[in-house]
Amino acid sequence: MKVGVLKETFPGERRVALVPQAAAQLLQKGFEVVIEAGAGLTAGFRDEDYAAKGARLAASRHEVTEASDVLLCVRAAAEGLRPGQVAIGFFDPLSEPARARAFASAGVSAFAMELMPRITRAQSMDALSSMATIAGYEAVILAARHLPRLFPMLMTAAGTIAPAHVYVVGVGVAGLQAIATARRLGAIVSAYDVRPAVKEQVQSLGAKFVELPLEAGEAEDKGGYARAMDESFYRRQRELMARVVAQNDVVITTAAVPGRKAPVLVTEDMVRSMAPGSVIVDVAAERGGNCELTAPGEIIERHGVTIIGLLNLPSLAPYHASQMYARNVVNFLLHIARQDGIDFSSDDEILRETLVTHQGAVVHARIKELLGEA
Repeated sequence: MKVGVLKETFPGERRVALVPQAAAQLLQKGFEVVIEAGAGLTAGFRDEDYAAKGARLAASRHEVTEASDVLLCVRAAAEGLRPGQVAIGFFDPLSEPARARAFASAGVSAFAMELMPRITRAQSMDALSSMATIAGYEAVILAARHLPRLFPMLMTAAGTIAPAHVYVVGVGVAGLQAIATARRLGAIVSAYDVRPAVKEQVQSLGAKFVELPLEAGEAEDKGGYARAMDESFYRRQRELMARVVAQNDVVITTAAVPGRKAPVLVTEDMVRSMAPGSVIVDVAAERGGNCELTAPGEIIERHGVTIIGLLNLPSLAPYHASQMYARNVVNFLLHIARQDGIDFSSDDEILRETLVTHQGAVVHARIKELLGEA
């Protein structure tokens, strides 16, 4: 089976789907690997690094697509692909289900890494969790860079410098990494999540769990992803959170529901209540944002507070983001590949839940429902 890797073309995307070490792993398993020249440069991987591992370099995008049975991408696109090819990558079918039709029309079998089931067998393939780890780390680094004060408490000849107070909203993978990173930098950290079960995880990282008297019910679905709550719940949540937000120098929000607009958790009145120079980092900006004032893709200042709504935080650390993503993708490919290709008739949950299009049709039940094709 021939595996191709294209240079990413999405604006600002610096990651690459396959790093040299992962390419060597595929080659050892009997795959052929062809890489578009320059594909890894923005992530810190040179063409000669791939060549040294045995991958073949191609001068053009067309040469890669023509030579490949499977295309590994960070952001998958159907353009330029031919019938019968397999594409593996992110393409957000829950938020943009119409994109699935483009892959179906092209006759491409498309696997969406966003749809990886959160089961034990698929942990090594969970690219969303990998990228959330990077995003949580980068959120804290961004906050520290823009906050006009230091994170740790320091005892100096000029007196004691008080530590910064950081509040993390949403304790999934990104939130936990944000807590851990802020603690490493010396901040006093508190966190909140609608799932009381995460309290122990928060405390294990040395942070305080903020408990709000709210009845959350079923806060996550059977796949382990956050479940959307109703507006009355979010309204009461905002009322209770207002005082907590005002007491913190940094607020990091990570609450997102796959395929849905992010819930608004931080209102303009809350922003107005924060001290001048405070920072909000909205990790959910790609879903519209958890802060009412977030401008997706921008860093703005409102009421003396810096609100960071940058998109694609994993791309700020492309070397390690690519390394983690490549491991996830290779593990997935090795899982679904057979000697004579991919067995699309398999009833394996991992294959079934990630396969969106095949043989010219959208085959994923949830995406078909979103498209009105159920």
